[in-house]
Amino acid sequence: QLYRDARECLTLLSQRLGSQKFFFGDSPASLDAFVFSRLAPLLKAKLPNGKLQQHLKSLQNLCNYCTSILSLYFPWDGGKMHPPASPSELRAEEDPHKRRNQLLSVLVGLVAMLGYAFLSGIVSIQRGGAGPGGHQPIALEEEEEEE
Repeated sequence: QLYRDARECLTLLSQRLGSQKFFFGDSPASLDAFVFSRLAPLLKAKLPNGKLQQHLKSLQNLCNYCTSILSLYFPWDGGKMHPPASPSELRAEEDPHKRRNQLLSVLVGLVAMLGYAFLSGIVSIQRGGAGPGGHQPIALEEEEEEE
């Protein structure tokens, strides 16, 4: 019963579309988006039971309708469905300078933080008289509290 109703629905959609480009003339409407979202997977996917798919393929105007929308609104693949890219293909398409850009970002951040530390007085470099061996002794000052 379900397949019979679906076949009837596809036939009625085919009759309603006729030879038009879209259901309501030359420009798409929300009905076109809804119908396409149901027809395209049915037309392109591999299904365990292909009865409904075969019926859709026999309705040439609905097949042309799907192909037209795919090529019009998804031009990067010319209306053809491609399987998802493998992880190695995705890595190959990544920005080839990604590591360099990351390193430069870290270096710029480090220079900015050091510059801020020097300019704000958090860190300072002092040059002065040196003791033996070129090192200046560090003196600790202690305050004595009187009671």
